[in-house]
Amino acid sequence: MFDAVRNNKKIVQVFLVLIALPFAFFGLESYVSDGAGGADVATVGGVGISQQEFQQVMREQQERLRNQLGQVDPKMLDNPEFRKAILDDVIDRRLLALEAAQRRLFVTDDAVRNSIAGIEAFQQDGQFSNERYEALLRAQGLSPAGFEAQVRQDLTLQQLAGTIGQTGMLSTTVGERILALQTEQRQIQELILPAGSYLAKVKLADDAARKFYDENSQQFRTPDQARAEFVVLSQEGMAVEVSDAEVQSWYDGHKARYQQPEERRASHILIASEALGKDKARAKAEEVLKEVQKKPAAFAELARQHSDDPGSAGQGGDLGFFGRGMMVKPFEEATFGMKEGEVSGIVESDFGFHIIKLAAIRAAKEKPLAEVRGEIVAELKAAAAGRKFAEAAEAFSNIVYEQADSLQPAAEQFKLKIQQSDWLGRQPNPANGPLANAKLLEALFSDDAVKNKRNTEAVEVAPNTLVAARIVEYKAAALQPFEEMKPVIERMLTEREAMKLAKADGEARLAALQSGDDKQVWGASRRVSRMDARQLPPQAVQPVFRMRTDALPSYAGVELPGAGYALYRLNKVEAGEKLDDVRRQGLIGQLRTLAAQDDIQMYLDALRKRYKVEINEKALSTSER
Repeated sequence: MFDAVRNNKKIVQVFLVLIALPFAFFGLESYVSDGAGGADVATVGGVGISQQEFQQVMREQQERLRNQLGQVDPKMLDNPEFRKAILDDVIDRRLLALEAAQRRLFVTDDAVRNSIAGIEAFQQDGQFSNERYEALLRAQGLSPAGFEAQVRQDLTLQQLAGTIGQTGMLSTTVGERILALQTEQRQIQELILPAGSYLAKVKLADDAARKFYDENSQQFRTPDQARAEFVVLSQEGMAVEVSDAEVQSWYDGHKARYQQPEERRASHILIASEALGKDKARAKAEEVLKEVQKKPAAFAELARQHSDDPGSAGQGGDLGFFGRGMMVKPFEEATFGMKEGEVSGIVESDFGFHIIKLAAIRAAKEKPLAEVRGEIVAELKAAAAGRKFAEAAEAFSNIVYEQADSLQPAAEQFKLKIQQSDWLGRQPNPANGPLANAKLLEALFSDDAVKNKRNTEAVEVAPNTLVAARIVEYKAAALQPFEEMKPVIERMLTEREAMKLAKADGEARLAALQSGDDKQVWGASRRVSRMDARQLPPQAVQPVFRMRTDALPSYAGVELPGAGYALYRLNKVEAGEKLDDVRRQGLIGQLRTLAAQDDIQMYLDALRKRYKVEINEKALSTSER
């Protein structure tokens, strides 16, 4: 329970598919508090998920998908199914946070530090870089303290996931049976009826192309486009300097902030009461304590042998360094009341009975200025740049509005470079950088901006980043002429009709085969398995492995969109190849991971009932977009 995530990475990875990515920069308040801004989209355990919180998560997920997939139709990222999926993720995280708090789960400072140090984005030349860490957090508008609290929350949720995932059971018998089905070899023959073979049989009506063109004219419109010039005013671009005197003054005035509190490193042996019952668990703990008292030096070995904490047992019970407030109260009181090297008596907590050994004490100390100088300089620069940006933002907005015929005055006053874009459409495209903002594009393609080539208003496209733009060249939307599109339409309609003919012929042949009339000329026999179905078209995999095996040969047919129709004849079913132990155990391990995923989903379903989840369908469908 204490460090389960360290030893259950695969299960945690599966779990994260359900609860979204770790360190997703959700506000910490998303887990524990209600927000403002209209009717709540849902409530979990009586606490609301506000419109504001939901919209923030929506925007972050949409941006993440755009970055991964490139240009995406916005309608794909804002429809009822997508919105419901995002809300389910938010609800799942809220449920897990409530349950983690109920169970009093915790994460040590060492675990937080190690997790942050392991994030590749914060590394330079393979090593954690504090300067890079702070710079990236500033770019996201986050402080180290806030981000670390957020990481601690995420690790706590992962820890809970690891605990639940460990309960996933898959018997060896069931696993072996599933493997047998996966490796089973099916000897099949294939007959493809290509759509191209039916093209000559297609006869289109004389007006078919014209009719399709008239009924689907929107398909043949080229959208309007524009090339634009723009300027960017950002806090990041504000040049500020910080003197040594300012750094020293800040340090002197905030010394309490740089106090590193006392930390203690302890190991423990946990005898969980949940499985044994309280009396039996206490009795076992007393027996183990006697062993520890006889052989204090063997504490680590006894922890590996007896401890029920899956995270620390393999480490000899070691929990690393932790400060006050990180452990459950009885555990903390016992540990901070011990001397270095001392072993406690029986300590009872909600987890069970602990035997604690205090390994080391790290005394409280004040961090020297040299150690925190970089942090102070970065913070002072960010604050100064923020003030400078706030002062400039209003003037920038005024000048691009008042002198709307050119961006040159704003560029000269604020020493900005006027940049040029490629051709832009109305839909946001991440490849367009600052011009990928929907609000900015709406302003750029407004009637006034198009007709009069006026500056747009200054639009905030990111935190502390303003952009103003104006059109340089514009191409209006246009309907492509019918005569140009006629050959394309006729080819498309002909191929569509050929597909219908191929399907009809294939289904007729399949009916004859299933009635015992097999006069087809089949292709060469080959073997396929569920584990290796690469020789089959994707659409044919399920039909082939659903074919009857009790009366052979058996037959199946499947439509291959755009390609034709395929018929399959199953002649023989054989046992698959015998797997070596390493591969077999690896596959069974994957099956157990899938079983754990199912258990986690069932656990989430149970939490929904326990904490009473209510979804406001009206608010979900009408929340501002």
